[in-house]
Amino acid sequence: MGMWLNQSSIDGFILLGIFSHSQTDLVLFSAVMMVFMVALCGNVLLISLIYIDPRLHTPMYFFLSQLSLMDLMLVCNIVPKMAVNFLSGRKSISFVGCGIQIGFFVSLVGSEGLLLGLMAYDRYVAISHPLHYPVLMSQRVCLQIAGSSWAFGILDGMIQMVAAMNLPYCGSRTLDHFFCEVTALLKLACANTSLFDTLLFACCVFMLFLPFSIIVASYARILGAVLHMRSVQARKKALATCSSHLTAVSLFYGAAMFIYLRPKRHRVPSHDKVVSMFYTVLTPMLN
Repeated sequence: MGMWLNQSSIDGFILLGIFSHSQTDLVLFSAVMMVFMVALCGNVLLISLIYIDPRLHTPMYFFLSQLSLMDLMLVCNIVPKMAVNFLSGRKSISFVGCGIQIGFFVSLVGSEGLLLGLMAYDRYVAISHPLHYPVLMSQRVCLQIAGSSWAFGILDGMIQMVAAMNLPYCGSRTLDHFFCEVTALLKLACANTSLFDTLLFACCVFMLFLPFSIIVASYARILGAVLHMRSVQARKKALATCSSHLTAVSLFYGAAMFIYLRPKRHRVPSHDKVVSMFYTVLTPMLN
């Protein structure tokens, strides 16, 4: 922590961003800002409706409210700073600001990864065991699921933030990204980061690959249960609910695993920046 305080007096880092000031990039930036506003308003509205309407005080909508809160915090952690840097042309972020952004980003992505996985279990119980649903998904169980998702995500975020901010940065201060992203930051460290790389990979397996495996297993069982339903209307309703969840899951996990679970030698900064847009901006709007 002492190293962090010592380095906080340094100017910080330069974020190259994802957009230039060409005509095409100005259009793309405007589109991203529109998506941000839709995500912001949509998630605020959804949280408010779920809180106000007693008919929505069910496990599924409780999990959706937690997901919306995570998405809301995620887009607010990334997009406003990106927009300010683009519009002002400064492209800078302080050392402490970078650490805070990393902490929030990793915490929220980790929490959302776990929650999406556990939401698949909720859908499995609702469709495969509807009579036991009130018991298996009681208020206590729902709070435990949401609480554990937040707790493990925040723990992951704190570990990565402290580890990344205590590395020495004595060379270039230019980050080839539009926010303080851990893998981009590690490239600037003038120290051996192999231990941190191993830690990062292990955290991503636990926060991304493990929940994704739960989702695949749950939906395999769900599909079997749906196909055995006699009512066509019930089958369509179940498939509609699950398909929307699978769409969000595919975008979120697909993009995140593409960034963090592929070998370092195959990583290209320009590709990473574009793919990062999917789970930092697009997915929070679609959820």
